[in-house]
Amino acid sequence: MSKRDFYEVLGVTRNASDDEIKKAYRKLAMKWHPDRNPDDKNAEEQFKSVQHAYEILSDPDKRAAYDRFGHAGVDPNAAGMGGGRADFSDAFGDIFGEIFGAGRRGGGGGPQVYKGADLKYALEITLEQAAAGFETEIRVPSWETCDTCKGSGAKPGTSPVTCRTCNGAGAVRMQQGFFSVQQTCPTCHGSGQEVKDPCVKCDGVGRIRKNKTLQVKIPAGIDEGMRIRSTGNGEPGVNGGPAGDLFVEIHIKQHNIFQRDNDDLHCELTIPFTTAALGGDVQVPTLTGKAEITIPEGTQSGKTFRLRGKGIKGVRAGYPGDLYCHVVVETPVRLTEDQKEILRQFESSLGEGGDRHSPQSKSWTDRVKEFFS
Repeated sequence: MSKRDFYEVLGVTRNASDDEIKKAYRKLAMKWHPDRNPDDKNAEEQFKSVQHAYEILSDPDKRAAYDRFGHAGVDPNAAGMGGGRADFSDAFGDIFGEIFGAGRRGGGGGPQVYKGADLKYALEITLEQAAAGFETEIRVPSWETCDTCKGSGAKPGTSPVTCRTCNGAGAVRMQQGFFSVQQTCPTCHGSGQEVKDPCVKCDGVGRIRKNKTLQVKIPAGIDEGMRIRSTGNGEPGVNGGPAGDLFVEIHIKQHNIFQRDNDDLHCELTIPFTTAALGGDVQVPTLTGKAEITIPEGTQSGKTFRLRGKGIKGVRAGYPGDLYCHVVVETPVRLTEDQKEILRQFESSLGEGGDRHSPQSKSWTDRVKEFFS
């Protein structure tokens, strides 16, 4: 066994409280647990070191001896080593439950009580609905007590019997190397009872699946992937355990005009090349109506106009985002011969000073010439 300082192994100070020591142990035991690190010898050694350190520091007598005499005070081969053994089964039981998803056991020696599983419901909405918020109805799976067996799961005229595997405890203990763990009984699945002759209507479950309708309020500004929690509307618990929760996950349909970026909106603003050259006023859509943008003379593709406050006000935002309109100058197509001739005359009218009217084209030509030279 490693001779590292036990406080150092757990990463706590020498005056750490019992709760701090237990919390540190649980965290490290989860990290180095062999089931989480298969075929990793280093993880196995780390796990053993952590467990041994906790065994010493969780026992008041052993901790006092260790604080006074160091490793010699707790070495079983050394004189004066106190007897007894630290009880870390509760702490490890919590860890085992967190790693493998085991339910928490109720008080006393009765069957285990489990919280019901959470459910997820994917709801697809429009961008307009996400921005404004709304209420809707959804249908989700639910359960009701079987009216044939009255919830017992047994065929009418018969009754469940005590589980032969766990003797009604709902859990069994398993030995794994130098420690033991508790897990749900594989026969009765934690109920503590077996149904020898199951009800034909519910197949021994005691419940029948049905659908129920819920009202869900979608808050204004909700975004893609956000979830709304509906407490207690998940799967029912086992042996009187609390029901799980329902999580409504939001998915926003693709919009044919806008793209959302957090609270901002983006759109393409396509304008004819005459408007780009001469300037003018154009209308653009927003989620709250129409807006007008003044296009200055000589506007190029890629120019962006910002409309403040025309985006979306997020769920936690104090004010709405902005709308960004990205200009795309459209080149005319399907020109007639007369129209083409007009454009040729226009090009000729630019004369030798044409570069002055097309500075970007001139800059591009110069860069290409420089590249090849």
